[in-house]
Amino acid sequence: MRSVVYSKPGDSSVLTLEERPLPDPGPGEVRVRVVVSGVNPTDWKARAGGTYGDGLPFPEITPNQDGAGVVDAVGEGVDGLSVGDHVWLYMAAASRPTGTAQEYTVVPAARAVPLPEGTSFDVGASLGVPAMTAHRALTTHEHGPDRLAPGALDGKTVLVAGGAGAVGHAAIQLARWAGATVVTTISSDAKAALATAAGAHHTVNYRDEDAAARIREIAPDGVDIVVEVSIPQNAGLVAEVLANHGVVSIYANNGGDEATLPIRPNMSVNARYQFLLLYTIGDEALAAAAEDVTAALRDGVLPVGEDAGLPLVRFDLEDTAAAHDAVEQDTVGKVLIDVSAE
Repeated sequence: MRSVVYSKPGDSSVLTLEERPLPDPGPGEVRVRVVVSGVNPTDWKARAGGTYGDGLPFPEITPNQDGAGVVDAVGEGVDGLSVGDHVWLYMAAASRPTGTAQEYTVVPAARAVPLPEGTSFDVGASLGVPAMTAHRALTTHEHGPDRLAPGALDGKTVLVAGGAGAVGHAAIQLARWAGATVVTTISSDAKAALATAAGAHHTVNYRDEDAAARIREIAPDGVDIVVEVSIPQNAGLVAEVLANHGVVSIYANNGGDEATLPIRPNMSVNARYQFLLLYTIGDEALAAAAEDVTAALRDGVLPVGEDAGLPLVRFDLEDTAAAHDAVEQDTVGKVLIDVSAE
């Protein structure tokens, strides 16, 4: 099979396309023929050394956590999956050497989730890190639900920072599906159009208007959940608009690794700051996210593409390095790699 690999950390030039033997699934594992691989910031950051440092945990690694494809072989003891099933993959390369930037990959069966009938591989490859991170961000409120479903967030207001990004896009879709009023901050009319297409009820351009005042007009009692991509840049704004017992779910370090929080405004509303990382939230939270995301898929809630607010940017497998560079350069939209034919 064709496989993109790297054996040392570095820039995208360390990625090479090689021929590798077809892997066999062990007990509790499945082998999947990858049709589409999804690329996320976590993929290039791991390759660059942000996860592993100067050394790698395996002699060779195939990148990319997310993807979608067809079950090709089933290991001993696997129930609920059969050869020919269409699946979406998450955390394929977490503590493993075999991600989705290759024609076949082996994953634990729990990380291969059946795609509802009619759901495209493009949608499947766009889930994983973004959708499951968004799910976690929306389920950490002190008085909110720990699962998402229609009505779960009725009466809540959600503020999504960076609504044109992949996590922000999924957060808008899932929050609206669950009944929340969704506000998102954006930096341009083009990004406002994308967030609106994703389902945001309100967009606020933080460059052209007083964002805090506008958000307070929309939500006089404040916002209950903030899905936050850059707390170093947004700490002041968040403190001005947070509702009593509101939670700030922080999933990225855009803008730097340190932030200064105003104490009195946060104290006065009993604010909660929840940091989250998909790889360490635990199996129970991962399983809940996979189930709820799949339920949303059955309701047709997580489309991708320009019309749905998340343009698709495509690369071929041999151009995986360019795909990583595109994500690192903050290309608007979802970067996908076409691995094999459907």
